[in-house]
Amino acid sequence: MQKKINIKNKKARFEYEILDKYIAGIQLTGTEIKSIRESKARITESFCEFNEQGELFAINMFIEEYLYGHAFNHKPKSERKLLLNKQELKKLQKEVQNVGLTIIPLRLFLTDKGWAKLEIALCKGKKNYDKREVMKDRDNKRDLARIKKNFN
Repeated sequence: MQKKINIKNKKARFEYEILDKYIAGIQLTGTEIKSIRESKARITESFCEFNEQGELFAINMFIEEYLYGHAFNHKPKSERKLLLNKQELKKLQKEVQNVGLTIIPLRLFLTDKGWAKLEIALCKGKKNYDKREVMKDRDNKRDLARIKKNFN
């Protein structure tokens, strides 16, 4: 039985307002998937971009080199192609070009079959006052929970 791999980008929910979510497959080599299965990947600084052919790539996604890879090892920060339907790709490309939104990876996980998937989101950047509002709400909830705990 293999353990659950669920690598999250916690910073994305604070920095961006999430409008729409998609699940995309990732085109990986053998050593990359082995490193992901060992939970040696990070998506905190990554983002997604389209190339000239209209293909979607995950940029700046870090997957550590596989320990036993030797000559067949991969580059840790190479671009990785994301696999989506044509309709989804066209919709995302139109939104990014026209409206000025961005595509951010939220979560990297393995399915039951062992396939690596990337949950991506169409996002709009938050302003500073939105971020302060989120921090204020979080502090209020924490204080309320503390008061409830002491009251009971």
